[in-house]
Amino acid sequence: MTAFARIRFAMLLLMLLGLTAAPALAQRLAPDGAPNPTASVTNQKTLLEQAPRIQGRIDIPDVKASVLMQPMGRTWDYFHEVLLHWGGAAVIIGMVAILALAYLIMGRLRIEAGRSGQTIVRFKAFERFSHWLTAVSFVLLGLTGLNITFGKVLLRPLVGPDLFSDISEIAKYVHNFTSFAFVTGLALITVLFFRDNLLKKVDIDWVKQGGGFIKSKHAPAGRFNLGEKMVYWLSVAAGLAVSASGFVLLFPFYGTNIADMQIAQVAHAVIAILFIALILGHIYIGTLGMEGAFEAMGTGEVDINWAREHHDRWLAEKLETEGRQASATPAE
Repeated sequence: MTAFARIRFAMLLLMLLGLTAAPALAQRLAPDGAPNPTASVTNQKTLLEQAPRIQGRIDIPDVKASVLMQPMGRTWDYFHEVLLHWGGAAVIIGMVAILALAYLIMGRLRIEAGRSGQTIVRFKAFERFSHWLTAVSFVLLGLTGLNITFGKVLLRPLVGPDLFSDISEIAKYVHNFTSFAFVTGLALITVLFFRDNLLKKVDIDWVKQGGGFIKSKHAPAGRFNLGEKMVYWLSVAAGLAVSASGFVLLFPFYGTNIADMQIAQVAHAVIAILFIALILGHIYIGTLGMEGAFEAMGTGEVDINWAREHHDRWLAEKLETEGRQASATPAE
């Protein structure tokens, strides 16, 4: 056999091997383990990595509408459908568990001297209005927002897909329009309570004395103690961040693209979950956690003995301004 004939034989052999191997490569296994003749040799992930985006042709001038699929969309979907579900549940359930444990261990913080029967104004009517405007709108935003995250998993199996669709549509509109009330309330409480939440030397003394959690020590405080100031500043920061990201989502593609919208949604969701956990702690302290605390925002007045135990510096300044004295004797 000549050299030329050998080369032709080798080439023919390679072609035959390629023809027999190609179907085997193309056949991926189906879920039941059998060969799948319709499967592609290249999987979907590889195709997406090779092509940064899958884009078609359109007649309208909106270029982004031609994008059918992009790799970042897969990443965002994994965050929203997996990471956010597990992470959000861990944060919220974890905070509830911590608060429940605190209640079981410490119980409700009572007024040690008992109620004196005398009260003093702690918050004026407009201050309470601003607080409750922010609080009520936050609760509505929180519930409707949690429906976006957990509704498909928790609510839809209970009410069915049709009713869930109606509930979610209403919740969407409530969420969007309530945001304006929340931003208004946030602006009001930021301005009204800004001065009283600035850090002062008494805050260091409050920490040194255990922040009111050590019964044998008295923790001095002004109108707000350091713990309340931290809640204020964290709430203002979280409120600004969640509002900014929320308005980006509410008015999409005004100076933003698809990637920017996805980042805004991730930021909005993460900040909102942490914000809800923070406010759960705030609600606990103001209701179950401390006797007499809810009255401050409920009626605007607090018992003198409560004020003396938790905000003695503020009480002294308040009494001096009003030119009155208060007895520490409990009411009969």
